[in-house]
Amino acid sequence: MTSNPILGTFFHAIGGASASACYLPSQKTKQWSWGTFWLVQSAFAWLIMPMLVGYLTVPDFFEILKNAPSKVFWSAFSLGAVYGFGGMSFGFAIRHIGYSLTYSISIGLSAILGTMTPLLLHGQVLEYFNRPGSSIVLAGMIIAIFGIFFIGLAGFKKEKDLGELKKTAQFNMSTGLILAIIGGLLSAVFNISLEAGQPISDIAAQHGAGEFEGNAKLVVSTAGCFVVNLVWFVIAGIKDKSLKEFTTSSGISLGQRAKNTMWSALAGTLWCGQFFFYGLGHVRMGNFQFISWVLHMSMLIFFSYGVGLLMKEWKQVSKKTYYVLILALILLLASSVIISYGSYYGEQLMK
Repeated sequence: MTSNPILGTFFHAIGGASASACYLPSQKTKQWSWGTFWLVQSAFAWLIMPMLVGYLTVPDFFEILKNAPSKVFWSAFSLGAVYGFGGMSFGFAIRHIGYSLTYSISIGLSAILGTMTPLLLHGQVLEYFNRPGSSIVLAGMIIAIFGIFFIGLAGFKKEKDLGELKKTAQFNMSTGLILAIIGGLLSAVFNISLEAGQPISDIAAQHGAGEFEGNAKLVVSTAGCFVVNLVWFVIAGIKDKSLKEFTTSSGISLGQRAKNTMWSALAGTLWCGQFFFYGLGHVRMGNFQFISWVLHMSMLIFFSYGVGLLMKEWKQVSKKTYYVLILALILLLASSVIISYGSYYGEQLMK
């Protein structure tokens, strides 16, 4: 695959836009509990769509999975299962502190830790940051961190401006903050899971998968995540009797259940879509593939706030808060441009 960091950045942007909108369909589901919605969306996000995409884009897909090295397969699966708890924490955090704050805290932590942890584990930090163009890339990463900081600041100022601490019965900053931090820490593990599954992608490349090689390893990581969520929410559904919402005994009409299923499936598909485009972007980053995660997460945060602006979530905030938000978005956009340019510049020098 010929490297093209600029095109890679474009694909990461599409993936970030997809991820930023993945929880919006939950607002359209009616008469379903959060757990019921989560079960359906997780089935599509972490099993059905990754399996379908892998089958359609990777030659000999099931044969590759069957013959994948056992250690590699179970390492990726287990790390994906760890992320499963992070996904749940992320979802619950949204209910406690809102969409914008959760994205700022969780994805911000994930961007930093998910990028640096694999390099630290393999002792490759100095190797990667001594490459041509790496100083430009590092500058872009630092700007991204500042952008993430100001995004979080804008989120806190928004909550203060709107007085949501008093208005929202479910708002609980301390609980939500803990859940968001857990979600961010464990979200970073997902990138480590993808790194652990790279040999599966290498086998897919040998089978002619080309730019879609990443789809072979994706389903292994997401399957681990799905199993954890399936067990957790089925047990919870039995305890609170919410599983009956899938049946006629719930009193919910067939048409409404069909609509709820459709919206939940769309949520899961959008989540999966982010990593379809992540894979397309990752393979094009050449010698700078290690920055894919921070680039992707920065795009995700940027577009999540773009969605918030379109939905007029920031309409009633003070001008000072709005200016902080705009500054943060400019920093994130600038970081993406700088990282993309640094990657492209470095690739040209290394040819």
